Amino acid sequence: MTTLVEIDDPQDPRLADYRDLRDVELRKHLEAEHGLFIAEGEKVVRRAVEAGYTPRSFLMAPRWLDGLADVLDTSEAACFVVSEEMAEEVTGFHVHRGALASLQRRPLPSLDEVLEQARSVLVLEDIVDHTNVGAILRSGAALGFDAVLLAPRCADPLYRRSIKVAMGAVFTMPWTRLPDWRDALPSLGARGFTTVALTLTDDATDIDEAVAGLDKVALVLGSEGHGLSPRWEGLADRRAVIPMRAGIDSLNVAAATAVACYVTARR
Repeated sequence: MTTLVEIDDPQDPRLADYRDLRDVELRKHLEAEHGLFIAEGEKVVRRAVEAGYTPRSFLMAPRWLDGLADVLDTSEAACFVVSEEMAEEVTGFHVHRGALASLQRRPLPSLDEVLEQARSVLVLEDIVDHTNVGAILRSGAALGFDAVLLAPRCADPLYRRSIKVAMGAVFTMPWTRLPDWRDALPSLGARGFTTVALTLTDDATDIDEAVAGLDKVALVLGSEGHGLSPRWEGLADRRAVIPMRAGIDSLNVAAATAVACYVTARR
């Protein structure tokens, strides 16, 4: 059972995990160095703990204690109780969902582990916006995809913003980093996946045609600005496009993923 610790000094060193959460570069350094991530909101904190992540500590305003009482009862980590004003001062933003938790990261699974039972996967190349990564994970989980694979430069799915947008899907959707970016698509082909790149190339076919009848499929998605690299675009088994009305050639990558996942799930 957790211990409740009331704190009234925003500089208390025990609050270090939660300090200046808006500073992305600071958080990247801190979270990598200490192997932690931050969950925000009652539902997300609950889902992280239920998924087996070990809490380092909790940070809550008093009125949120009852809503997470059962979660706190299962943990030995301290719960720092602060006023809502002090929570805002420490974190750098208004904690309108009332509860935060610092949790221990786990080693990433291997590619073989993630793909063992998978038939539908998403493959992300250099998608650097945390909101987009979170939205893609949420769409994949909601529409029946089995796993997400990320190139080395993709945004961190366990960054606070990614987790929040994904509504905790990052805790249940299997995902890992690709160990070899250059030959990632051929390695998926060797595992029986047909790689389908979402792209605007002249030889791209409608997405429903591109995925029709496929057994194991990997949808390949590129960065927000330039799309897929020429290498991944060329190495994909098929190239697909979402048909649109004249005057608009593409969607935001997160929106395009949702559409492509829906079509692929119905194949």
